[in-house]
Amino acid sequence: MASLTHAEDVRRDPRRWWALAALVASMLVLGFDMTILNVALPTMARELGASTGQQQWMADAYVVVLAALMLPAGLLGDRFGRRLMLIAGLAVFLAGSVVGALTGDVGGVIAARAVMGVGAALVMPLALSVLPSLFGPEERAKAVGVISAASALGLPLGPIIGGWLLNHFWWGSVFLINVPMAGLGVAACLLLLPETRDPASPKIGALSTAFTATGLGLLVYAIIEAPDRGWGDPLVLAAFTAAAVLLAGLVLRERREARPMLDMTLLARRGFLFNVIAATLVMFVLSGLMFALPPYLQAVLGHDALGTGMRLLPMMGGLLVAAKGAQPVVARFGPRAVVAAGLVVLAFAALLGSRTTVESGYGFTALWLSIAGVGFGFSVVPAMDGALAALPADRAGSGSGLLMTLRQVGGAVGIALLGSLLASAFRDRLDVTGLPAETAHTAGQSVVAAHLVAERTGSTHLAASANAAYVHGMGLVLLVGGIASVVAALLAAAFLPGAAQGAVRAEPEEDPAMARP
Repeated sequence: MASLTHAEDVRRDPRRWWALAALVASMLVLGFDMTILNVALPTMARELGASTGQQQWMADAYVVVLAALMLPAGLLGDRFGRRLMLIAGLAVFLAGSVVGALTGDVGGVIAARAVMGVGAALVMPLALSVLPSLFGPEERAKAVGVISAASALGLPLGPIIGGWLLNHFWWGSVFLINVPMAGLGVAACLLLLPETRDPASPKIGALSTAFTATGLGLLVYAIIEAPDRGWGDPLVLAAFTAAAVLLAGLVLRERREARPMLDMTLLARRGFLFNVIAATLVMFVLSGLMFALPPYLQAVLGHDALGTGMRLLPMMGGLLVAAKGAQPVVARFGPRAVVAAGLVVLAFAALLGSRTTVESGYGFTALWLSIAGVGFGFSVVPAMDGALAALPADRAGSGSGLLMTLRQVGGAVGIALLGSLLASAFRDRLDVTGLPAETAHTAGQSVVAAHLVAERTGSTHLAASANAAYVHGMGLVLLVGGIASVVAALLAAAFLPGAAQGAVRAEPEEDPAMARP
């Protein structure tokens, strides 16, 4: 009997499922952290005096750094060992969490979130890039579903545990809780995950990395600052121009490289390109929604932090159900139909949510949230698996890094753009008649600030106006999200392959990316 190739041997090794458990522990930490801060932002805005723009930076500092560094981080793992880099990433994430817990001002929180983004950048692409090496095409969709479910499981746990912590401790506890979680992830990787690498991976380009980080940072800065300064402000226009030049320079530079860090040729693969577009637009919608919803539940509906976390469960429940059921549905109807249908469901939920009024109450919110979760699960899981299936085995690291980078760019732009739309609409609709100029400016910073001013001045009219203005802004955010989902659905229906690529993808005779320690 012919001997098994090394890659085939690993794919039949029962340790691969224990290795998947290590990856689940790592992704759980990141999923946990992405939502725990959303619930904490209204509390932090009140206690730290953070404006809407500063809250956007608290969220986006993490996402921008994550997006900028994922590509070089994926290559570091390919070259020096994916397990080693996963452990290093979790350690950096742990250190950033400690800094966030101990700081006492907005700038310190933003810096801590940036450090945590560095750690997350090492974890996210590497957790995905090892899957093609550990699992064959018949098991890969299941593995992607498990990883996605792990990220999703962190989403509802974050708000619930974060809400409980905020009700009993100070806001820094939402950072401190990451320490044991990250420690568990490190232990799991050490004990369970085999080392994999690809020494032939492209070299890390310092200049390309700098172009990516600076370009994305300037783009997000311009979007966040535009509502305050004005879209025609010279500084905002200069930031947009510089971002465009840097990102265009990045693309041109990488196209000339023999072995580029940003492998643009992967985007010529239709299955990869349009699955990435679908996943990116879903993250755009979800990130904007998750930024806008907690202040509505806390400031407008009057729930505490724990109550807010509990009231996000309908969306997470729908997401988990859909993520679990996506694989058999894709097998029956094909990925194109499922991704497009999931995006249509997400669009319907967002457009339904845009009809929310101050008097709607939580029941209506729970309805469209649960529908949104189903749409998200049925669109993102098959899109992610389809993108991974379209990658050559020897470019799994760079390809999954590109996939996750573009997804996080979608999330960062979603928070920045939709958050800025929300801030502008809120400020324009807020009635501050009769208030001194400085007090009126403070009230316009956020719905939380407006309620604090209303409490100090005893103005029930200001509180009511703040609620109406915020719901109006949230409706616009959901309307834009619904339109983005419709566009993504049309692109998926028109251009995605009709059959699962993983079923027909030719496997290499031997995977050079695999090397046991």
